[in-house]
Amino acid sequence: MKIILGNDALAATAVEAAGGERLDIRPVHKASRGFLDEGTAEVCELAIVTLLQAVAYDKPVALLPIAALERHQHQTLVTLGDAGVEGVRGRTVGVRSWSQTTGVWVRGFLTEQYGVDLSEVDWITYEDGHLPEYTDPSWVRRTPEGVKLPTEFLAGSVDYGILGNELPADDRIRTAIPDALAVAEKWSARKGFMPVNHVVAVNPKADAKAVLAVYDALAAQAPAGFDALRGPVTEVARYAREQQVLPRDVSFDELVDRTCSVLGVSASRLS
Repeated sequence: MKIILGNDALAATAVEAAGGERLDIRPVHKASRGFLDEGTAEVCELAIVTLLQAVAYDKPVALLPIAALERHQHQTLVTLGDAGVEGVRGRTVGVRSWSQTTGVWVRGFLTEQYGVDLSEVDWITYEDGHLPEYTDPSWVRRTPEGVKLPTEFLAGSVDYGILGNELPADDRIRTAIPDALAVAEKWSARKGFMPVNHVVAVNPKADAKAVLAVYDALAAQAPAGFDALRGPVTEVARYAREQQVLPRDVSFDELVDRTCSVLGVSASRLS
């Protein structure tokens, strides 16, 4: 069994449990297309929005309910200087990809918490998403090939950037949302969950017994189970549909049914 996980500790645990082999691909999101289109691995870490898109387009994939990466997201909307979140209307906001999970979360916050109509913002993207079937909405602009968001942001070519792991080191950078981490903590307390970025996905052709061994091992180290993931996955799926990231609704129960069918187990086995 071939396994792709970005976290070294989780990868070692999964490999030991399944007697498998780790494919070390960094950054881990670079593994998405190979996993979905070529079956390069049986178990692979995926951005949750990528998995939702894959299910919507009926790709051969199922959710193994492990949160490989969860984190606050409010702090990822940044600007240079003192511009606040209210200033995004009519301004340029850059995001690496329209279907990037961090961007989906942040745009959801802008809509729900700050009353921003997304059509009032000049959105700019820099890369395609992970599924070739998907194209950006017509009202989203794409930069020429080779242009990078961090460079454009630091040069002042965009007013705001949604930057997670790509955040440059620069003293001019400020979070657009004041006290962003405190706001994020209050959001999570109110919702009852943290935003999830990455989950674990399974190729339906994988050996079910080995996959379940991986699940049991990872569940001791990471948030796991359908009950734990229902809240954040349902929320981000709703955001994604509203933002034209998904071509159709994808319910959490559909994910559960698909996983149980692939692994031949009841939902309670993974709860």
